[in-house]
Amino acid sequence: MSMSFDRYMRDMIQPMRDELTNLGIQELTTPEEVEAQVANAKGTALIVINSVCGCAAGQCRPGVAMALEHAVVPDQLFTVFAGQDKEATAKAREYFAPYAPSSPSIALMKDGELVHFIERHSIEDRSAQEIAAELTEAFDRVCK
Repeated sequence: MSMSFDRYMRDMIQPMRDELTNLGIQELTTPEEVEAQVANAKGTALIVINSVCGCAAGQCRPGVAMALEHAVVPDQLFTVFAGQDKEATAKAREYFAPYAPSSPSIALMKDGELVHFIERHSIEDRSAQEIAAELTEAFDRVCK
């Protein structure tokens, strides 16, 4: 019995996608979806670059989940999956200049402009609670 690599990856990755989509975060899987949602986003938008790496599971996704329990949150919530939805991720990263591509990472935008960015190196050595604290401070500053 053999399973295709693509199917295997989809099955393995789906729980990682679900961790964010179950929070009400809209997954963008094509460059066209990114362009339609991010380029035209009014108000505030959170964009999570999801990843299979351990720091995504141990700190990033749990930190985002904790932050979204805060009283003040962005108007819109999006995610793309690095290494899986490559073209969508590349399109999303166009909005994060001058930051180099990193995954996982978290962007906060206001009216289409990047206002706060958490790179991988600021995720991998911090706890989920520390990431949530940084996000909630940014939410309070930008999303009110």
